[in-house]
Amino acid sequence: MSWLCGLVGEGISSSRSPAMHEREAKNMGIPLVYRIIDTHQWKGSVQNLPDIFHWLERFGFNGVNVTHPYKQAIIPLLDELSDAASAIGAVNTVIFKNGKLSGHNTDWSGYAANFKQTLPNASLASIGQIGAGGAAAAVAYALLSLGAVELKIFDVDKKKAHDLAERLQNLFPSAVVNVAQSAKDAINGASGVVQTSPIGMDSHPGTPFPSSLLTEKQWFSEVIYFPRETKLLGEARSKGCPTVSGIGMAVFQAADAFELFTGLTPARERMLREFD
Repeated sequence: MSWLCGLVGEGISSSRSPAMHEREAKNMGIPLVYRIIDTHQWKGSVQNLPDIFHWLERFGFNGVNVTHPYKQAIIPLLDELSDAASAIGAVNTVIFKNGKLSGHNTDWSGYAANFKQTLPNASLASIGQIGAGGAAAAVAYALLSLGAVELKIFDVDKKKAHDLAERLQNLFPSAVVNVAQSAKDAINGASGVVQTSPIGMDSHPGTPFPSSLLTEKQWFSEVIYFPRETKLLGEARSKGCPTVSGIGMAVFQAADAFELFTGLTPARERMLREFD
């Protein structure tokens, strides 16, 4: 058997996903091809998603990953959702099987695995989160699943932040989930800060907040993995903050997606070592 997989997103021509999946498939001795479907290259948009998935299914794809900005927009097109994807409200992996499209979320499990491995003793007493989009929902779900006591969410889109906070509060009633009015309010007094917005990607350069808001007593986590080190991650490390880069999350979410695509278990530590 062979597998045909891919990634649907905008501005993703430099994604490392094809290399990760195809290299691990080669290591395991199985034939797998992973293609990029970048709507930016042909000026596509969210309106094109139905046609994209119509043709992916007919071209015989086994599954695809979904990334910014379609992780939430894809949901109405799916026949089934995993429990985690339903709870998070975002999908990053779609499986084509028996004429149905099923949505999953491996961002949360990938983030949780990376965080536990990198900062096993980090305090989860209070966390400031910047961003409330699809990746943010998965990261917040992961942190609350790991035992976060308080989560303060800031996003420039206040409605998006309120909607996410309300959903998470209902899912984790023993925690305190609220909306911060600014990045400064989210970060001030937090034991750790997680950056989940797209600001810092090569396609969205800059920083979502000044690093002067961070202190060396706080851990800092970034979800962006391209570039390998965002400006903000480098500045946080220079301040002495314990840091978590987005590379581990990228690798572990890919490994979980690979398992959904193929039904086979990849060597996660090998994938992490070979990431480039």
